Amino acid sequence: MSLKSIIQLIIILIIIIILGGVYFSYFVNNEKISMEITETKIEEGKNNSLPEIEEKKKLSKKSNINTQMVNTEVVDTKSTKLENEKIDVKEESTKTKPKIDNVVKEIEYVTTDENGNKYKILATSGRTNSEDKNILDLDNVKGIITSKERSTVYIVSDFAEYNSLNLKSNFYQNVVISYEDKEITCDYFDIDMKTNIAIAYNNVVVTDSKSIMKAGKIILNIETKIININPESKKNKVKVTIN
Repeated sequence: MSLKSIIQLIIILIIIIILGGVYFSYFVNNEKISMEITETKIEEGKNNSLPEIEEKKKLSKKSNINTQMVNTEVVDTKSTKLENEKIDVKEESTKTKPKIDNVVKEIEYVTTDENGNKYKILATSGRTNSEDKNILDLDNVKGIITSKERSTVYIVSDFAEYNSLNLKSNFYQNVVISYEDKEITCDYFDIDMKTNIAIAYNNVVVTDSKSIMKAGKIILNIETKIININPESKKNKVKVTIN
């Protein structure tokens, strides 16, 4: 091999070495730099995503709080509506509730006419009539009519109406009238203290020691005790049973 050839070979080796060094220094360093850049980007992305996540969490908390406030407001409005409806119902009930008159216990009325006849009415309770203030509705009633010359008349009934203006009384339901040896039972018994006339009607039965009479209506003069007995109708006669 000549010297010239040797020099050429050395020059080629040097060129190869230089090219290899340039390649190694350029490409390998660029890959390292690119890898470092990507890692920094990933870390920056993580760091940037954390505040966004925190902001999203804060926003979701705020939305939950707002929804809770809205729900509480809805409940409050519902409760106020219910309270208003209760108030309206109370007002309507107070408006529609009828007025109830005061009940009076242990009632006693005494009336005396021009002839000296005394009329006493007793009741365990009573109240003012809703249609006429002059009338008292009485419960568990007893009536006593006394006179100077005639026997006493006793009246018992479940209910009665007493008119303090015209001195009329209407006894009704399980009425029993008794005087001397006679007893009269009926459904209704009306008395007019101004005329001293009483009328018993509906299921009238007159009982004494000698007979039992069934009639439609009886007119009784309280002062003279004279009885006028009438049948229930023109077709039916007064029925008398002799004891």
